[in-house]
Amino acid sequence: MFGPTRRVERTAWRAGEVAGGERTIPEETAVAFTYNGSSYAVMMATPQDLEDFALGFSLTEGIIKSPAEIESLEIIEEEIGIELRMRLIEPHATAFRERRRYLAGPTGCGLCGIETLSEAMRTPVTIADDSSFTPKEIMAALDALHGLQAINQVTHAVHGAAFYRTGEGPVALREDVGRHNALDKLAGALARRSIPGRGSVGVLTSRLSVELVQKAATIGIPVLVAVSAPTALAVRTAEASGITLVAVARKDGFEIFTNPQRIRQEQGAHVFV
Repeated sequence: MFGPTRRVERTAWRAGEVAGGERTIPEETAVAFTYNGSSYAVMMATPQDLEDFALGFSLTEGIIKSPAEIESLEIIEEEIGIELRMRLIEPHATAFRERRRYLAGPTGCGLCGIETLSEAMRTPVTIADDSSFTPKEIMAALDALHGLQAINQVTHAVHGAAFYRTGEGPVALREDVGRHNALDKLAGALARRSIPGRGSVGVLTSRLSVELVQKAATIGIPVLVAVSAPTALAVRTAEASGITLVAVARKDGFEIFTNPQRIRQEQGAHVFV
């Protein structure tokens, strides 16, 4: 029933002239996450890579710590949206019932099922990864992201999240109308293939907010690159968790905000400090 894009009629006004025609735009639908019969969150998302979305969201939101904790997953399509119906194994099902909450979130909402300030401001795990990358490798990761965004190439309206390794190139990429959703889908894709975050660069097409840093830490990504600027809280969180935050990444370069030791010069062992 649902596809990632839709072709619609539109009227264009440009240079003082009006013309009819069509445009491809991204689809957006309500996606509900339920665990053992209990609702947890409703996200507005692109209806694609839904198995990855279910698993990645469950991991980055701390509902599960391993894919093995999900006993079953059903994708139920209805006229008004899609339900990702999951069953957790015990004792995780009981633990989930204790933190049950329902939240209807806007596109890409990043704080789902959160009831206290301490949960929202949780310090992510520390990334102990001594991998380093040259500026050329950072730019290669950025270029690979733009070249692989199939939906964005026809709509120019969705976010992307990519996982890059030197020598391997882009390992996985996911797209969505929501920036948090794209990263969750990427997390699920990696988990389903048992790919660890170590030695990688994560690339995002959005600004860097704290939720994205927290999700990247859950995946284990040591270097997070974004085309836009970070928030101050994202910088503080990345510093505390040991993530190298690279932002304002454009064709002419980028800016390093935290843990610069992972970005080394092209020649020799010198690092940016």
